[in-house]
This record gives sequence, structure tokens and C-alpha cells, in this order.
Amino acid sequence: MDHPPETIAAASTPRGEIALRERTDEDGTVVHELIVAGVFAMDTVDTSPEAELAIRALAGVEDPGRVLVGGLGLGFTAWQVLKDSRVRQVDVVEVEEDLVQWARLGLTPTLAVLARHPRVTLHAQDIAAVLRGDEAEAPGPWDLVLVDVDNGPSFLVHEDNDRLYSASVLGAALRQVAPGGTLAIWAAQREPALLTTLSDLAPTEEVILAVEREGRSLEYALYLARP
Repeated sequence: MDHPPETIAAASTPRGEIALRERTDEDGTVVHELIVAGVFAMDTVDTSPEAELAIRALAGVEDPGRVLVGGLGLGFTAWQVLKDSRVRQVDVVEVEEDLVQWARLGLTPTLAVLARHPRVTLHAQDIAAVLRGDEAEAPGPWDLVLVDVDNGPSFLVHEDNDRLYSASVLGAALRQVAPGGTLAIWAAQREPALLTTLSDLAPTEEVILAVEREGRSLEYALYLARP
């Protein structure tokens, strides 16, 4: 039977508690879980949504030499980006400095790879500030901007993340995209209002990602805007 998860790192932040947990499935697989503000955020059981986000977004860019990933999580979006040999530089922006530190400490295999990879730079910064161009540490433009910060505007873990989906921040994000590039935003469900906002700013495609998870059929959404 599965063993109950053990907390291997935890921290109090201005946005609440974050915790990294580890458990072993009955088949011996080690599973890591990220808990944010008391809410389950993600685990390593099924990383296909993160992979599909990166794959679909990269497919629409001819030369994705420089990529910005908003949100570190457990590292699987950035890891999938690195698998594309055309990518020369990946900036990963994560607001939780403790999570960035856990990556540098190598607390999970994927985070450890990202922290030491020569094509990756981890930034403990607010993605909204970076998208607005307020943070010089990670200056744009980028050929691809991937925003995988929360669950989308309808299922926010942190309410202040709703600003990421405002016309002002999305417009600023599009200005950080190099010619021929793409702004890609992941959501846990279809987001008609987000699609409308993006479409008013740039040509936008909605891609539905069907996923089977623990016996359930889920539909995630990916929004690809091309300025």
C-alpha cells in the first residue's frame, strides 16, 4: 500500500505556507507533491500537462532560442523546454524564493537538473513585474513566454494572481515577445474571458488538452497569442 507523504521542506511566505512532500507508491515509485497555501498544487504522478504546454507552444515558434517560463513548480515545464535543442537559454521566474532554494539544494531530481543546467537561469522574482519590464535581472524580449503560474483565472490559489490575466499585464507580456514568437498561457479549464482579452490584443488560438488522471477525464486549456 501507499505510504503517507512526508514533508521534506516547508516555508512560511508572504503568500502563505509552501511545502514539498515525498511519498512512495506501492510500486516503489517516489512521488513528490507541492502544496501551496494549504492547497495541493501538483505532483509528479502525471506531468503530461506541463510537457504538452511546452511542446505545443514550442511547435509554433520557428526559432525559440530564448524562452521565459513563468512559474517553477516542480520543474517539468522548463525541463520539457530544455529537451528542444533549438532552445539556447531558459529564464525561469518563480516568486517563491524558498522554492528556488529547494531547487538549488536538489530536493527533487528534476529541480536539481534545472538548478545546475548551463542553459537555465532561475530567478526568484514576481513574474508580473518581469512581464511589465520592471525587473532588470531577467530582461526580455523572449522568443517564447510560457505562463504556468496558477490554475488560470477561475481557480486561483492566490487571489492576487488575477492581475496576470488583466489586459494591462497581458499587453505588457506580448510586448516582451520577440517578432515571430508566442505568449502561451495554461489554464485548468476553458477560460472564455481570457480568450476574449487575449484576442483583443493579438491573434490567439485556444488549444484543449484532454488528460486522463486517476480514472477521471479532464480538459485543460492552452492559449497561444502571437503578436
